[in-house]
Amino acid sequence: MSTVAAWPNQAETWLDERGKPAWIVAMILGFIFFWPVGLALLFYMIWSKRMFTGTCRHNRQMKRRQARHAYQSSGNSAFDAYKADTLRRLEEEQGNFEAFLERLRDAKDKSEFDDFMDERAKKAKDIDESVEA
Repeated sequence: MSTVAAWPNQAETWLDERGKPAWIVAMILGFIFFWPVGLALLFYMIWSKRMFTGTCRHNRQMKRRQARHAYQSSGNSAFDAYKADTLRRLEEEQGNFEAFLERLRDAKDKSEFDDFMDERAKKAKDIDESVEA
């Protein structure tokens, strides 16, 4: 990635390391110097939930720690095998649940579409009957 394209990620990381006050200062300076930049930062802070959660640095560190801990060896091969099997099973169950939700959404969409088509056919039949009468 070129340095020109990487600067937004670098700026985001730099601000995250300094926490929410740095984001607020950047937003205020954006409003002072060029208001669309301040507005864009405000919307980004709301969209990324930086405005309403704890410090950005804390959230990022917690995610890294959890990801590292999930796959880190404990030194006990039996426990590591159990943990790997449990994680694989949970990932499989998550996939099955997501597939179930997708089938549920598809069934709901089909039901709503069928209701729409039935209502449309009923209206067309009523119009035909009123024209013939």
